[in-house]
Amino acid sequence: MTQPQNRSWQITKPATRSKKGIVASQSRVAAQVGADIMAQGGNAVDAAIATSFALGAAEPWMSGMGGGGYMVVRMAGEKTAKVVEFGMKSPIGLDVADYPIVGGKAGDLFPWPMVLEDRNVFGPKAIAIPGQVAGMGLAHDTFATKSWADLLAPAIALADAGLPVDWYAQLILGGSAKDLAPFPASAKTFLDEGGFPKASGWTALGETKCDLSRLAASLRTVAENGPRAFYEGPLAQSIIDDLQAAGGRHSMADLADYQATLVDAMHYPYRDHEIIATPTLTAGPTMRRALEIMSEWHPASATPDAEAFVTYDRAIRQANQERYDTMGDTEHEPDPSCTTHFSIVDEQGNMVAVTQTLLSIFGSRMMLPQSGILMNNGIMWFDPEPGKPNSLGPNKRCLANMCPTLLERSDGAHFALGASGGRKIMPAVAELTSLLLDYGMDLNTAFHSPRTDMSMADVTIVDQALPEDVIAALKDTLAHVVTAPRTIFPYHFACPSAVARQGDENAGATEIMSAWGDAISAD
Repeated sequence: MTQPQNRSWQITKPATRSKKGIVASQSRVAAQVGADIMAQGGNAVDAAIATSFALGAAEPWMSGMGGGGYMVVRMAGEKTAKVVEFGMKSPIGLDVADYPIVGGKAGDLFPWPMVLEDRNVFGPKAIAIPGQVAGMGLAHDTFATKSWADLLAPAIALADAGLPVDWYAQLILGGSAKDLAPFPASAKTFLDEGGFPKASGWTALGETKCDLSRLAASLRTVAENGPRAFYEGPLAQSIIDDLQAAGGRHSMADLADYQATLVDAMHYPYRDHEIIATPTLTAGPTMRRALEIMSEWHPASATPDAEAFVTYDRAIRQANQERYDTMGDTEHEPDPSCTTHFSIVDEQGNMVAVTQTLLSIFGSRMMLPQSGILMNNGIMWFDPEPGKPNSLGPNKRCLANMCPTLLERSDGAHFALGASGGRKIMPAVAELTSLLLDYGMDLNTAFHSPRTDMSMADVTIVDQALPEDVIAALKDTLAHVVTAPRTIFPYHFACPSAVARQGDENAGATEIMSAWGDAISAD
């Protein structure tokens, strides 16, 4: 029996409004870094680069230099948006024989057959080649105005200071302590001497911190020598040495050959609005298909009714099934992912949406001893069974559930949005898209509106805050409906962040239940 939610407890988080730039992020600390960059004259992409690196120190279990992701950029006045692709790749020397299938289902994000010792989930053989540093480097070369070193300086300062362990960090560390313990550098950083998660006391006196000094040194190397210092030279050699010493098949060629790419974003209409999304290897094309199916329906009320939620459910499920038929990914995820999303708009109207990840929470759970970089477990994105569209293999780009998206509403309002939450991401972005475009909501209203999630194969999760008659109608219509509250931890729904611009006024909002999330203005 689960503890019932206190229904009299109501939480709101008003959207931030300003004529200056705004950063909406799952970490207020990182959002403040980006806002400060814009206050110092930087544009939205400058702020995005600084925020991206700051997140690696402010919420290291979510993303960082050991991960990858996607950035959508639309510069003010430009007709076509661009996508910076910095997803992860499997190593050139990956040997499929290292991942023998032992039966059963894997215990993390994907329902693949279980691999011996969970080698595709934990440790060195789960690690794909990271792209975050290359992606931010390409974004800097293409769009930025401030120096590379200046943009990494705030992240270095955060890492030097260490990660404060507050009540929310304690929840995160407590949930992952068992998986972190086998990896010495991870254990030393995030656990105390007895193997328990680091924790602060019950008073305001004193402060416990996670030591990120080795990460700070690695960030300094990249700041001083440029993004290629992660992929070539002493830092790169230390990364490969640590991976090989632990049993990985990674090589210097893997890092030296890695390149982020810049491509045109996918532009398409939805009714009389425009959607701008990532074109490949993400949930962008799947969401396009869902919206295509939804376009056959027309809202019948001022806010979503039961028919609207049934339409969302059926359209998203159909689009997902079409994707799964080519991916082989058909069931739900039992454990939390560690993706993070942030959205930025500046005073000139430039807009950026970035989703980046280590995949699972704490990624592979392996922090590299020399560099202090927490590494991804991107190999888990591949199906270990051979002969499938997404089967495990060497030198392959990883598929992803990330869905950073820009919207242009017919009344001239612009939005940048995305979410974290694994397979919950696309349903959340699609529903928010409908709230913003079909119902003409502002960010504040949309982010406080109840949502549903249909990412699981056999159940639809419905926010218990929906009207009782809507919930009853959904239970009568859909196969299996479970009501759940929006909670601080764990998340039953995805965790979105978004910014908006109409005329010369900007707005920003984050998931109302995100304890650390906030939208910060450059005022």
